[in-house]
Amino acid sequence: MRWKISVELSAAERAVASRLRRSGKFYVFLREIRHELFDEAFEVELEQAYGKARGTAPLPAALLATVTLLQAYDQLSDADAVVTAEMDRRWQLVLGCLGRKKAPFSQGVLPRFRERMAEHNLDAKLLERTVAIAKQSGKFGWQHLKAAFDSSPLLGAGRVEDTFNLIGRAMSTLVTCAAKSLGVPREQIIADAKLTVLSTSSIKAALDIDWDDPEQRGQALVRLLDEVKALEAWVHQHAGQQIDEPPLREAMALLRRVVEQDLEPEPTDGQPKIRQGVAKDRMPSLGDPEMRHGRKTRSKLFNGYKRHLVMLAGTDLIVGAEVRPANEPEHEVFDKLWAAAERQGPIEEGLFDRGYLGSPTVGKLDERGVRMRCKPWRSRNRDRYPKERFVIRLDEGTVTCPAGVTATIRPKRSVVRFPAATCAACAQREQCTTARSGGRTVTIHPREALLQKLRQEKQTPEGRAGLRERLTVEHSLAKLVQVQGPRARYKGARKNTLDARRCAAVVNLQTLARVRRAG
Repeated sequence: MRWKISVELSAAERAVASRLRRSGKFYVFLREIRHELFDEAFEVELEQAYGKARGTAPLPAALLATVTLLQAYDQLSDADAVVTAEMDRRWQLVLGCLGRKKAPFSQGVLPRFRERMAEHNLDAKLLERTVAIAKQSGKFGWQHLKAAFDSSPLLGAGRVEDTFNLIGRAMSTLVTCAAKSLGVPREQIIADAKLTVLSTSSIKAALDIDWDDPEQRGQALVRLLDEVKALEAWVHQHAGQQIDEPPLREAMALLRRVVEQDLEPEPTDGQPKIRQGVAKDRMPSLGDPEMRHGRKTRSKLFNGYKRHLVMLAGTDLIVGAEVRPANEPEHEVFDKLWAAAERQGPIEEGLFDRGYLGSPTVGKLDERGVRMRCKPWRSRNRDRYPKERFVIRLDEGTVTCPAGVTATIRPKRSVVRFPAATCAACAQREQCTTARSGGRTVTIHPREALLQKLRQEKQTPEGRAGLRERLTVEHSLAKLVQVQGPRARYKGARKNTLDARRCAAVVNLQTLARVRRAG
């Protein structure tokens, strides 16, 4: 079913629009541009993905896509979106239902529509449509494209819990799955397996100890793990073949994971204790299993995700957005972001911070002639001669130290070693190395040629000016954060990616509206 989008405003719509010229400009602009945003080709793609809902009258997919944009702009839930469509004339203006008492959509249809958009990657298409409209307007420069990258924390929507509560929640989940799979009451499993920690509303209330006493905490942990074993044994005894089928299989694996990720044996007696530090890829929430611990800086820690975006410097247009678990390095998402940028045309420069520098694609792009602008990694040896003091000639295969001694870069070896005897007799030894035996070493990075180029550019005024161009992406990221907010609206990376992309589409439309008004 197509959305019958009229281009001209009716008399009633013009009356509403005239009162929104100051405080509601975005609604008016979205009403005026909706026929361009959802052209015939895009409507066909949306319809094919959306299909027909059983038992209900079909709704125009373009209308529902517009609702998702309005939700992002006003940061409204699905339930609030229905009420707003019935009460707010600004929404009614955009949706073409001015004066109607009933919303043209229901609450239940919105999550199903988002699922299908994500399944067919139409959230990326929606973002690309905003870029295409900007390009067609002729008001944005589309020559010498520069792709700029950045990321920011996105706090997870799931509840973060400590080890005791995580294990308790995982046990409760397994009991619920076992009860449904085997058709027995949940209370019967708790009683048969003698799970006293699940007999009350709180794990810690059931354990009832002085949590400031380390000895009591250790005893409580042993007791909790004994009941974990009892529950696993009960499931193995009664589940039969169902233990290898979902959802019971996943619930068993989840319990085992939360137990193993946080515990380690005590060196003295082998008793389990809570691990010091954070295990790699630790899952901090059962409510949102994809959430992870992350850090934006050494001192700034958070739980949830990282949102990444790529924009075209000079246009202020976001062309790609991804949300990934917080512990995933930036360089792992670089390829997806770069592909989103390249769909807009040949990219001549890449502007990014050090986190993206680890992508192998960066080196390949540099070899292709794409100019990379990024601050190089800092040398770890800050108290002695840093790597920058050594002259590295990759074409000759040599490294020369500040004292003038030259060592050879051996094939298939990443570390260059200077002779121990030469370093021992060197007058500059104290300034160069602290090694008691052996000489100074210099590591040759797989992309050493690029790193040398970045270090050289950083030393020039032109190079530093190029690095400052990346500030534009920080401004775009700030606009995205303002629309999307600091906390994830959904659980799971893919759903939050959809949210980031529709919010990026809103940011692009706001940019386009400002440019059109100025023109």
